[in-house]
Amino acid sequence: MDPTPKKRIFIGLLVLTCLILSLLTFLLWYVPLVGLKTIHSSLPFFYSLILAVFVLLMFSGGLLLIFTILRGKDILFSQKLRGILAKILFPFMILMGKMVGVSKERVQQSFIELNNHLVRLNHHHAGPGRLLLLLPHCIQDFDCQIKITGNVKNCKGCGKCEIKELIELADRYQAKIAVATGGTLARRIIVENRPEAIVAVACELDLTSGIQDAYPIPVIGILNERPYGPCINTKADIQKVKSALLDLLGPRSLPE
Repeated sequence: MDPTPKKRIFIGLLVLTCLILSLLTFLLWYVPLVGLKTIHSSLPFFYSLILAVFVLLMFSGGLLLIFTILRGKDILFSQKLRGILAKILFPFMILMGKMVGVSKERVQQSFIELNNHLVRLNHHHAGPGRLLLLLPHCIQDFDCQIKITGNVKNCKGCGKCEIKELIELADRYQAKIAVATGGTLARRIIVENRPEAIVAVACELDLTSGIQDAYPIPVIGILNERPYGPCINTKADIQKVKSALLDLLGPRSLPE
């Protein structure tokens, strides 16, 4: 399976990260080696063993992740790989991207796509009422006077933005729906609803931080469209949202 350009960005940065971390590990091994001998003769051996295990785990995780991307098939550790990707590798990817001239936004897009890929491979299914559709407040029409952040069902369905369609979609598939004004409110919504899975629409920054914060809850992230610039009258691809909802709903949870 040929990886998409966004996934290829991640694979390239991952290889570079492993090589640089290996060099740093070598320096961490070589520099104090002489000094450890003066403390105890066995210390260099145990120190070398610890670093060797670290390098082995790093390369094993990296190769397993690349293999998963290329094969496009589920593996036993796909959920663990999501954790490694979100909590450990992603910060390094941002740093490596800066070093080689890849923008932070492109690395974030690559991270989101790869996370979605791993979530779908895991085949995690949420039950009725346990799937959350989380939306950014900027998707609401800027001139609308109705407050929907507390209760999205306050929407009058005028059709000037896509909130009406998204509410109908959530109702059809028995998903909860909420609008967040930022990361703090989004985290509170997740804690209060305790979903088994999340479909989130947002910009690169909010999606990457949200995926990291929500782990181990599986999140499929969908980038919003910004025809008028960021944070005003943004849009969601309804078909992508529908597809993500269906991917996270078990066959038995689908409406008749």
